Amino acid sequence: MTTTIHAIDHAVDNGVNVAALLGAREALAQAPEAARFTWQARCDWVNGTHSRSTIDTFHGLGDTQCHRQRTTFDTDHPEVFASEDHGPTPVEYVLVGLAGCLTAGIAAVAQHRGIQLRSVKACVEGSMDIQGILGMDSEVRNGFDAVRVSYEIDADASREEIAALVAQSQKRSAVFDLLTNPTDVAVTLA
Repeated sequence: MTTTIHAIDHAVDNGVNVAALLGAREALAQAPEAARFTWQARCDWVNGTHSRSTIDTFHGLGDTQCHRQRTTFDTDHPEVFASEDHGPTPVEYVLVGLAGCLTAGIAAVAQHRGIQLRSVKACVEGSMDIQGILGMDSEVRNGFDAVRVSYEIDADASREEIAALVAQSQKRSAVFDLLTNPTDVAVTLA
């Protein structure tokens, strides 16, 4: 972490509308059923290990919601796996999700606490033994055996205040929770 302390002579602006977030929290306290969200991704196989996923709608606030734009994600495996490498692997997208969720949380918490950010850089690594997914050793798990997140943050705050931003972001991160707690997952055939 990089810590730089400067006198703040202007309003903090990390691009997060904390007033709106706090207002939403208050409104949802009055109607907790509206806080139930369902996120979705649709996936179409392209060829080989290449697939394309699309995200455009989700359900929340009691109704179907639309993102401002449809987003597509290609997944594949690298050539070293005898694949065509048309995109990141699915597990790399998990790392992207963790980095994005934690970083968004840092920005939101910093805004709420009046801390001006100048830069936030994350390095997220996940290690795994691929003998599990290749079916070589049934004792080796298929997923990550460790995930490491390292931040470099330049902000108008002490090292302790920056560490507290990271800790609060981790505490509220949905993706961190997904990776560190069991989640019921059902796979069905239509």
